[in-house]
Amino acid sequence: MEVRSEMKKEIIATKVGMTQVFDEDGTLTPVTVLQAGPCYVTQIKTVDNDGYSAVQVGFVDAKEKAVSKDKGGHKDVYHRHGANKCIKGICDKAGIPAKKYIRELKLDDADKYEVGSEIKADIFAAGDRVDATAVSKGKGFQGAIRRYGQSRGPMAHGSKFHRHQGSNGTSSTPSRVHKGKGMPGHMGSKRVTVQNLTIVKVDPEKNLILVKGAVPGCRKALITIKETTIVEA
Repeated sequence: MEVRSEMKKEIIATKVGMTQVFDEDGTLTPVTVLQAGPCYVTQIKTVDNDGYSAVQVGFVDAKEKAVSKDKGGHKDVYHRHGANKCIKGICDKAGIPAKKYIRELKLDDADKYEVGSEIKADIFAAGDRVDATAVSKGKGFQGAIRRYGQSRGPMAHGSKFHRHQGSNGTSSTPSRVHKGKGMPGHMGSKRVTVQNLTIVKVDPEKNLILVKGAVPGCRKALITIKETTIVEA
């Protein structure tokens, strides 16, 4: 197994949900539906100017955030979660409508793109292997059993140890809790990458990508799809 050093395919998508499709031979395959693009190029990062090669893109149309103030000093905010002045300035300079998300795609062939051009789902094809990166679902405060899969104690009536995490460390030597000890705490809501997923189908007209299996994140979550860094020998 080798690791790919060059990156030439990457796109921003939102998670629509999960479904299942049938192959030609009748095999049932669970897939995740992703709304991939269109992403509009807002800026080109070059090695000469910025020290690295990347493409800055805007994704998902957004209304402009507006603030009105009356004579009494009362402020009314319209489209509070819309595009702010910074994002609007970037989009205006690129000549595109205001976008909700501004992200960078670190592509080695960034110089082939132009400001204002579109990156659509058709850059991928069925059978391609991709990596999906997103923020996982938040589970809130959870115990050690659910968070780390630790074993529970007996559930009998006389037992006083049911779902406690157990010992936290030794008593006298070294008389401390070791680093990395699994304890109750906030679970989920972390940046997760699932590698080497297979693309089952691509719909260029609707900009949909169907990926085999599950992808991290909730519905409408922002997901980065890029060609996998794993190269099978």
